[in-house]
Amino acid sequence: MSLRVTMAQLTCPVGDIEGNTRRIVGAIETARDREGAQLVVFPELAVTGYPPDDLLLRDDFTRAAENALQAIQAASRGVTAVVGVPLRDRRGLHNAAVVVQDGRVIARYAKRELPTYSVFDDSRHFVAGDSPCVVDVAGTRVGLSICEDIWWPTPAREAVAAGAEFVVNLNASPFHRRKQAEREAVLRERALDTHRPLLYVNMVGGHDEVVYDGGSLAVDAGGTVQARAPRFRSGLCTVEVDTDHGNVNGEQSTQPSEEGAVYQALVTGLRDYVQRNGFPGVVLGLSGGIDSAVAAAVAVDALGADRVQAVMMPSRYTAPMSLDDAQAIARMLGIRYQTTSIEPIFQSFLSSLAPSFEGLDPDVTEENLQSRIRGTLLMALSNKTGRMVLACGNKSELAVGYATLYGDMCGGYAPLKDVYKTEVYRLARYRQSLKPAFPDNIFSRPPTAELAAGQKDEDSLPPYPVLDDILERYVEHDESEALIVAAGHEPATVAQVTRLLRRNEYKRRQSAPGPKVTPRAFGRDRRYPISSGWPGVPVTS
Repeated sequence: MSLRVTMAQLTCPVGDIEGNTRRIVGAIETARDREGAQLVVFPELAVTGYPPDDLLLRDDFTRAAENALQAIQAASRGVTAVVGVPLRDRRGLHNAAVVVQDGRVIARYAKRELPTYSVFDDSRHFVAGDSPCVVDVAGTRVGLSICEDIWWPTPAREAVAAGAEFVVNLNASPFHRRKQAEREAVLRERALDTHRPLLYVNMVGGHDEVVYDGGSLAVDAGGTVQARAPRFRSGLCTVEVDTDHGNVNGEQSTQPSEEGAVYQALVTGLRDYVQRNGFPGVVLGLSGGIDSAVAAAVAVDALGADRVQAVMMPSRYTAPMSLDDAQAIARMLGIRYQTTSIEPIFQSFLSSLAPSFEGLDPDVTEENLQSRIRGTLLMALSNKTGRMVLACGNKSELAVGYATLYGDMCGGYAPLKDVYKTEVYRLARYRQSLKPAFPDNIFSRPPTAELAAGQKDEDSLPPYPVLDDILERYVEHDESEALIVAAGHEPATVAQVTRLLRRNEYKRRQSAPGPKVTPRAFGRDRRYPISSGWPGVPVTS
């Protein structure tokens, strides 16, 4: 027996029930009429987008989602569709999959495994299902599962025990580095366990701090990937499932490199954040350094050069090289560029504060004044033009507080928020390989904030390869300081980094959202208290 199945890898903006319903109906019609599909499978909560968060506490929202099924049912003449939607029964609200066939609902399935780790909070809103669901599609028995269900053995096993000849899995699975390999390993394990083919259908697009990368998959009964949908692109992927032999036949799209996937995630996250929030474009401070250069390139690739405005804001400490490099970056990217000196404003601030600062030596206060002047200027341009300010800082800086509140942290979105400094360099080289966008200086010049004479980042921080390895071990893998020292790092350096990390939680809590690209991102993902007695590091202003 063979069944023709279309995996509808769609972008489903959160809360856009009307628009998502149109997308679902259009995909059903195209899959049936053009692809010849007998079954169409959509992502998790495709009707509402994922995660709707506390929109799910509104009765009018959940009713609107259920009412959307009427149009989806009407479109299902001559085909079967599995659609993700929140549904309520006497037990409560479920993260559900509804099966519509020939204009009627023939089955409902409730997600059984409700994750509460990382960015997920399903148990806050949903009640778990407790039974398998298997439906007949053109004589083939198809088992249903939703996202987290496939990461555990029981749901798939019970679907097979109930007669499933293959299993479909509806997903809203966020991207992070190496995530696709993890998915394929889990699907292989599940296929070998059940001796059944599996279809994994994922969402595409950015939503606030998460990015869905698509990459829908079909594996045969032996766990070998037989079809791959494109990454970071909406579309339909149609396969033939041969249940007699446990085979799947389909196309395998070219997959991006690891750096290419991360870069595409940044582009997707920024593009969808700007578009869905109605900003006409973005404005950013272009310093001539690598962070703002990469942020500008991401913005151009996400929005187009005509929607990106860059401002160089030099002070007395800005090197001529920085001015030249910023101008070169703007020219190579084709973006609007202007120079506005902060020196007169800085001098005015110093004069106004002189009576209060009398007898006190210059310190980080004067450095932060410069950064906050720049933030104020960028926000003024944002207010006047409607363009959103991009905060250009990276994860390494944000981790240890090497960033200024209301200064360089100022912005509506931070595209490099989850990108370590060493990764910024790799992404710059990747982008440079596609089309030259940066002068050579940004790769060789020592990083500097240029807020004081002769300043370099390494005056205050360990070298970035050292810093980033310590941070990755402590943040991503929860290694203790003792384990990090045992891995070869100096005890004093480890103590310095972890102390800075802990004492700057209050800064991170006020930072702009940015796309998650590592397994443990600051913000929605890694949630630590600001005030904590462990291990006794005080909060300072």
